[in-house]
Amino acid sequence: MNPTFPIYVISKGRWESRLTVKALEECRVPFRVVIEPQEFKNYAAVIDTAKILVLPFSNLGNGSIPARNWVWEHSLAEGHARHWILDDNIMWFARLHQNKKVRMRDGTGFHCVENFVERYENVALAALQYEMFTIALHKHKPVAFNTRCYSCILILNRIPYRWRGRYNEDTDLSIRALKDGWATALVNQFVCKKMTTLKMKGGNTESLYKLGNGVDGRLLMAQSLQKQHPDVVKIGRRWGRWQHVVDYRPFKRNKLILKPEFVGKKWEPNEYGMKLVKLGEQNSQPQSPSQPGPYLRAGSSAALPAQSQSPSESRAKRIGAASKPQL
Repeated sequence: MNPTFPIYVISKGRWESRLTVKALEECRVPFRVVIEPQEFKNYAAVIDTAKILVLPFSNLGNGSIPARNWVWEHSLAEGHARHWILDDNIMWFARLHQNKKVRMRDGTGFHCVENFVERYENVALAALQYEMFTIALHKHKPVAFNTRCYSCILILNRIPYRWRGRYNEDTDLSIRALKDGWATALVNQFVCKKMTTLKMKGGNTESLYKLGNGVDGRLLMAQSLQKQHPDVVKIGRRWGRWQHVVDYRPFKRNKLILKPEFVGKKWEPNEYGMKLVKLGEQNSQPQSPSQPGPYLRAGSSAALPAQSQSPSESRAKRIGAASKPQL
């Protein structure tokens, strides 16, 4: 099963590693990688050119912000209601199920997130949680509401914002939306494994973060966000380095607004055809085609169709594997 909304991967200087590209290809999920023109030859040597979008600018010195805003407008021009935007240093995607992280082999996880947020009028941003924050010894709610959305983000195209600044642009966008009463959804049931900032060459590592001359790039990041949002952002030391600390408590009052067609509807557990199989065991479920589903256009308000109940759903009911709210 594939996502309904388009996936964009913004990338610079990482045609050799191309971690996110490989992870999406492993899942057989349609995507497009967005690059600067001077790097086209390098990316085209390792990625199908049909999957490459070339930006009309290069080396503007503003990090990924111009590319992110270009993607937003590109998605709107194609008529989409939402779009996914992914960093280019994601190693894999997984489902968190019964405290196990099971690697995703298709796009069902993306589809589940889309189906969930499309029930609501006001979910501005949704994202997959970082796998390092879903520790196996702890219980995790399926979704955390009204907090930050990072790195693997589903954006509602009609919200009245655009990316800005040079650092922590995803945190800034999340806070601006929350301050205006929008809701956000950080999904714990589906997670992504992302390389730590500053650990990979390419991207913004050299131009924005590793500045030399004794300048601490992480401190600059934290100071930038605090300047944008002094009311909710403080700077502290965590894990031996400077970090911004955001107080999201004021936004817990932001309420999700169901679309009229879903008010009063009762939800049953839905596994969307997913099931655990032993290695080497033949999966009886038909494989999803590697083509995108019908993109939901901006004028549509209907949620994505729920899948029919499978035998694994009945088992989930018996063992209590599913938690509310259901994805």
